[in-house]
Parts: sequence; C-alpha cells; structure tokens
Amino acid sequence: MNNLTEIRWHGRAGQGLVTAAKLLGETALGTGQYFQAFPDYGPERMGAPIRAYTRLSPEPIRIHSQIEHPDVVLVLDPTLLDLIDVTEGLRENGTILVNTSESPKALRTKLGLDGKPVRVFAVDASRIAIEAFGREITNTPMLGAFAK
Repeated sequence: MNNLTEIRWHGRAGQGLVTAAKLLGETALGTGQYFQAFPDYGPERMGAPIRAYTRLSPEPIRIHSQIEHPDVVLVLDPTLLDLIDVTEGLRENGTILVNTSESPKALRTKLGLDGKPVRVFAVDASRIAIEAFGREITNTPMLGAFAK
C-alpha cells in the first residue's frame, strides 16, 4: 500500500477529536478513497489525553492496528506538548500540525525537530474557533488547516 496515508490525532476527551478523525475519513470517502478512523482511549473522563487515528488509501485497507509511524500528526491541545511526545514515530518527511499561536520555527525547536526532515505547521485554531463559533471547538479549524 504505497498510497496509504496514516494520520495520528492528539487531543483531550471532549474536544471532538474522534469526530474530526471520522469526518476526515468520510470526506475522503466522497472522493473515492477508502478510510479507517478509530479512537484510542479507555474510560477516560472529559479532559483526559486521548488519541485517534485516520487511514486514507485509494485501495482497500487491510491493516487493523494502531498507527505507530504516522505520515501526519495533528495536535488539537497544545498543552499536550509538555506532557507527551507527539512526534513519536513520525515518519521522515512527515508533517505535524499543532493548534498554537507559536510560530512554526519556535514550535520546531520546542518539539526537538531542528534539522530534521519534518514539515511543521502552526494554526491558532483556538482563536479561529472562538471568533467563528464563540467557543473553543478546535476540531473544525484544524480540519480546515489540514485540508489546505
């Protein structure tokens, strides 16, 4: 499966992380691609760190496991950057997109990615969500940033 794209999402329970992972997959389905979207969490309560995954492919997907080496990592909650290694397993030439007001350069340094072949993007999804929806629903602006 050379055309398989694997995406790992990081956020907190209640942020719409699982919904975003599924929406991305359903959007790809509309373009004729296959997808898998699934969460990785236990009995966590609202606000606990969770992960979700999305796989996209023009061919049927026969893998049924967590994503260990994502092509893309999306981080909805920037406070997780100080708690867990969101870059773990990120493929060479991979992409990380973080909801933060920090610059991509500062983010690259903070994540220990200086000199590494990884694309780093930052979008202030919290600000966009508050301006657009009146509350911090960051999954929608993050989906838009990923699509762009």
